Amino acid sequence: MTPPSFGKPDARNATLAELDARAREIFRRVVETYLDTGEPVGSRTLSRSGLSLSPASIRNTMQDLAELGLLDAPHVSAGRLPTHAGLRLFVDGLLEVGDLAEEERRNIEARLSAHGRSMEDALNEASAILSGLAGGAGVVLAPSREAGVKHVEFVALGPDRALAVMVLEDGQVENRLMRRPAGVTPAALQEASNFLNARLRGRSLTEARTEVERELERARRELDAASARLVEEGLAAWGGEGAGRALIVRGRANLLGDPQTLADLERVRMLFDDLEQKEQLTALLDLVREAEGVRIFIGAETRLFSLSGSAVIAAPYMGGRQNVLGAIGVIGPARLNYARVIPLVDYTARVLGRIMDG
Repeated sequence: MTPPSFGKPDARNATLAELDARAREIFRRVVETYLDTGEPVGSRTLSRSGLSLSPASIRNTMQDLAELGLLDAPHVSAGRLPTHAGLRLFVDGLLEVGDLAEEERRNIEARLSAHGRSMEDALNEASAILSGLAGGAGVVLAPSREAGVKHVEFVALGPDRALAVMVLEDGQVENRLMRRPAGVTPAALQEASNFLNARLRGRSLTEARTEVERELERARRELDAASARLVEEGLAAWGGEGAGRALIVRGRANLLGDPQTLADLERVRMLFDDLEQKEQLTALLDLVREAEGVRIFIGAETRLFSLSGSAVIAAPYMGGRQNVLGAIGVIGPARLNYARVIPLVDYTARVLGRIMDG
């Protein structure tokens, strides 16, 4: 067999077409072994795995793959591990994705169906499922609240607590426990409710939020001071991470369970910092909302995770009319078990969409 003529092309342009059968098989085994162990893979390890090639021949091919930018060596004497470009090539062209066992499917269905009465509980459970079964952090982007507001009311629960109740035109009810500002009387609660009802009724919170905040500045002279504070805190309580765009992250502790990840504490710290960047993470999941099926981002393919070198496997979840409701996924080290996590995310997204639409 004629050896491949690799040269030194830019790794970003490396394709499977540039690899002959030998290089492709060695590359596949290096990646699969690395994903399984997290350790650099040496030529002697591969020669003992059933390849009918000498360690020297394997080593030469691995060097060619390194020149393509698909493999790298953390130390001069160490074995090789896939670069992020190599992982992308493997995922796109060589990964064999299986399916979930029937027992796992039933388990996911049962856990999500048990929370069908509450959207918030279902979303939290979906994130917990992914974090528990995938070994990374589970993330869920809640649906946007596009329905108009039907009614708003503040209810006193005690001297220092109140309940903000918002009834939407689609029948959903949003309750937020909030601090009751000092001096708020029953009359002030009613005044704040009337103020918001007059401005929110029939409009989505997203549409009305900016205008209400602007109008509140003008209305301070007319509103009781305590009522004005109540309106402000009510808007903040309903706004969450951006006017109803709740972002749920579960399972950060799983990222500390991988010895290979834990060995690089600085990378772990950066990943934890990344997970706190709610606006950027929401923007990333918004890209997933526009996709059909599972999307995968590895390392520098996203600005958010470029430094921590993490991977994101995510998919949109859709209602019965194929309208996209939100996005769900797993975030973890680049050596995630792609073959397992991809079908897990895909199936959980489909079940969640069905339940949310039901």
